Formats: sequence, structure tokens, C-alpha cells
Amino acid sequence: MGQKRVIIAEDESIVRMDLRETLTNLGYLVIGEVGDGRSAVELARKLKPDLVIMDIKMPGEIDGIDAARILTEEELAPVLLLTAYSQRELVERAKEAGVIGYVVKPFQESDLGPAIEVALARFEQFKALKKEVGDLKEALETRKLVDRAKGILMDTQGLTEAEAFRRIQKMSMDTRKPMKEVAEAIIIAYQAQKG
Repeated sequence: MGQKRVIIAEDESIVRMDLRETLTNLGYLVIGEVGDGRSAVELARKLKPDLVIMDIKMPGEIDGIDAARILTEEELAPVLLLTAYSQRELVERAKEAGVIGYVVKPFQESDLGPAIEVALARFEQFKALKKEVGDLKEALETRKLVDRAKGILMDTQGLTEAEAFRRIQKMSMDTRKPMKEVAEAIIIAYQAQKG
């Protein structure tokens, strides 16, 4: 699978250096380092990392949580927040932003490794779940269209439901088009004929 590529977003250069060293020791490849939220988002858009480790409190108009929200919404990378702050309000904001992990400073190398692995695994699960939901929506949409097209064929050509389905299936194979497209064509043709 190769080394996981990480961007560090931390405004304190000493903490950044420490974090880079820790990540390197853990076998991760640090591909970028920035000191503010806006730069973190821009760099993630450009480099497409496997993970962004980000401090909450950073200079500029976009703090770590706002940057995390953008990265999550754009599905650029999972975000692990690394912060000296554990106030409830910040934790709630982080949850709402879609942050996948939260580590409180000072951290140990032994804390960071498992937090990163869990964050990466959760992100992969979220991506797989989102794809599955998309596939299910597509399958449902196809089924609705095929059912509607079957109904049209049954009404206009006196076919049974099974015959109408086989007709759509055969048209799909003959034209090398998905059943959804064939069903849409039947529906459009029927509407044009009626209208």
C-alpha cells in the first residue's frame, strides 16, 4: 500500500518539527507543512494527502475546525485534530465539522500512531458507505424507471409484467445500453406520443 502521505497544519514551528519527526518514526511520509487553516486547505487540494493533522487554534480567518469542515465536505482527506484544548464547545464543533479524530497535546508517539490508524480506517469506512449509499440510490432509481416502463409496455402492448421486463432487458442487451437508459427512452417516447 505504500507510506501514508500526511500534511501537518500547525502554527508553532517547534511542534511542527516534533510532529514531523514523530510521524517519520512511525513510518508516515510528511508531504507538506503549513501554519494556518487556509494554507492547509489549499495544500490538501493540491497534494491529495491520505491524512491532515491539524491544530485547532491557528492564525488567519480559517481555524483548524473550519479548515477540517472544508476538507471533509470536499472529501479531500480525513482530519485528525491535534490540540492543547479539550473544551466541550471545541469538541462539539469538531464533531460537527466531520473531524475523524482528536488528540490532546502533549501527545506521546504511542498515542499518535493508533489515533492515525483509527482515523484512516474510519475514513475508508465512510467512503465505502457513501459509495454503497450512492449505488443503492442508483439501483432504486433504475428500478423505479424500469417499473414505470414495464407499466407503459403492459398498457400499450398488452404484455404481461414478465414479458415487458424481458422486452426491456432484450432492448438493453441489443443496444448495449443500461436498462435505466432503455426505460427512460420508453418513458420519453410514450410521453411524446401522448403529448
